[in-house]
Amino acid sequence: MEIDHVHFFVEDALAQRDWFVETLGFQAIATAHNAHSQTAVVRSGDIWFLVSSPLTAHSPVADYLTRHPPGVADVAIRVQQLQPLLEQAARWGATILQSLQQDGQEGQSVRWAAIAGWGDWRHTLVEAQPQRYKSVYDHVLTLPWFLASGMDVTLQAIPVSAVPAGDRIHPEAQLLAIDHVVLNVPVGELERAIAWYEAVLGLQRQQRFSIQTQQSGLCSQVLGHPNGSIQLPINEPASANSQIQEFLDINRGAGVQHIALRAASAVAAIAHLRQLGLAFLSVPTVYYDQLRLRPGFPLSEPEWRAIAHHQILADWQSDNPHALLLQAFTQPIFAQPTFFFEIIERKTYCTNQQVLQAKGFGEGNFLALFQAIELEQMKRQLDSV
Repeated sequence: MEIDHVHFFVEDALAQRDWFVETLGFQAIATAHNAHSQTAVVRSGDIWFLVSSPLTAHSPVADYLTRHPPGVADVAIRVQQLQPLLEQAARWGATILQSLQQDGQEGQSVRWAAIAGWGDWRHTLVEAQPQRYKSVYDHVLTLPWFLASGMDVTLQAIPVSAVPAGDRIHPEAQLLAIDHVVLNVPVGELERAIAWYEAVLGLQRQQRFSIQTQQSGLCSQVLGHPNGSIQLPINEPASANSQIQEFLDINRGAGVQHIALRAASAVAAIAHLRQLGLAFLSVPTVYYDQLRLRPGFPLSEPEWRAIAHHQILADWQSDNPHALLLQAFTQPIFAQPTFFFEIIERKTYCTNQQVLQAKGFGEGNFLALFQAIELEQMKRQLDSV
């Protein structure tokens, strides 16, 4: 089970497409429209994003935007066998938004369906068909959103000089894949949301952690599939002034808070994205001073200086400190402070017996960062006395 693509509902699809190209280094692949909606497709590595906006009040995008600010409306999931999964979903009471369909051009047919996810988002389910696509354009022509909506698709012909993406980016700086998608749910819904994804999609519990400081708090459960790369952390606020609660208030309910995009090199990718104008959350200097004090500190002096310069967070497990987790968080990408991206690198470390890769989701980072920010706040309060 893998993430096939992510679909954003926004106010202006073409403007959002240009933002992905110019600021996040994606490549524009196609545009499409029908009587009520306009959609653009962008891609980086194995990451596929659709962005749709309404052309009329009758658009399903317009309907979504009356209930929520712009954000993720659909996380499409690629599954091995669609029919058994649909039957399982129905047994557990999931809302089937679209029964099993088969469509597409000859030799490029696709089987798909759609179910309501937790809250007001949905999951398009696409049956995996290895070797189905001869090119990226074959993929576009069989996207369920296009097939179901009867969209007129135009493949992009962007001059290479106008695209700061794809092969023009150094391989270490390119964004390669979706690492995980984070769902925020209201207080009291975490266990029910976990149970729903276990029953309907067969996800299994992985890490669980809680973060509590004097200012904020959250409880998180990571879900993953035993036969696939999909990872879904679900967060519930643990305090009234939690950043999770702020998201829920502004989003007007549960929704996707952020998506982590994996890079071959976090340092190279973030340096490149900063050059393109992408804004990241600031990290106080005290965070890096405290980082040196953590048990098993594995960074060389040049590595430590590099991550401090680019304001990258670093985390590791005490039993495997050389398998580093590096991450940085962008500022919210829309007008309201809801959705943002995470840039992540999971470093590997080779021993004589095995190859180890960084696990986790930055639990140590979050706690250390929250504490560092609060320490800076207390210092400013003392300085003002």
